[in-house]
Amino acid sequence: MKRKSAPATTKDKPEEVGVITKVLKILEAIQASPAGLGLTDICETTEINKSTAHRFLKHLVREGFLIRMQSRLYLLGPRFSQMTAHVNHSAVLQAVARPPLWELWQATHETVNLAVLDQGTVLYSDVIESPHEFRLSSRVGTRRPLHATALGKVLAAYSPEEQKPALLNAIVFQSMTPHTIINPLQFREELDKVRRQGYAVDDEEVVLGARCVAAPVLGLHGSALAAVSISGPTTRVTVPLVSALAAAVVKCARAISSGMGFPPKQHDVPVSAPLQQGGAHPAVL
Repeated sequence: MKRKSAPATTKDKPEEVGVITKVLKILEAIQASPAGLGLTDICETTEINKSTAHRFLKHLVREGFLIRMQSRLYLLGPRFSQMTAHVNHSAVLQAVARPPLWELWQATHETVNLAVLDQGTVLYSDVIESPHEFRLSSRVGTRRPLHATALGKVLAAYSPEEQKPALLNAIVFQSMTPHTIINPLQFREELDKVRRQGYAVDDEEVVLGARCVAAPVLGLHGSALAAVSISGPTTRVTVPLVSALAAAVVKCARAISSGMGFPPKQHDVPVSAPLQQGGAHPAVL
């Protein structure tokens, strides 16, 4: 009697997953090096042995995911670029950001905003409004200037260095309140401060009686993919509370960065008393 072959088991699955992981490591290493990477550098970065890495590289080149130049450096190929070009990055960002944004909202009970840099302005892509009757809020699709908003300061401060001069030169420094920064030199000094502390503050610079704290969602090479903020009246978002709120906003922004595939570096953010769940303010007040 012919014996039936044993059903497929899961013992091969870890090996299959291991192959996928190695290929992804190679692609990530090459993506992080715009000038290209050679075989030795790829092996050192990914900790994959040369024979295995070379086999994977040959296959990726043959399929069009990589290009091998005469210098023996590997670059991302046209097929990989075509795949990423069709990704709806805005939808991905919003989907990844929603859980951390809700956590920030639950911790602060102030309006939480997600924004991106678009055409030299701050473009709001998601807003979760405060439950308080007296609150600050913006609508999705609202645009605001870079120089007056905490979101704008963060997006400008963490913009790619090669794009920053053109971005800053295009700003029209209009006064929105007596506190708005309208001096280009002062604004550049403000951006340096934002980079040092890892977050930005709008201190009644857009609306009198309103304060906002923002942090960057960092992507490749430490540039801002987006920015996260909380905003509220100065009676609740008080100066002594700013450092604690900044720590909460930075934590949210880092979670989004990690979710987008960019584990962020640590910022030097002063941490006050931690915010309690349910929107209770820290005891520092």
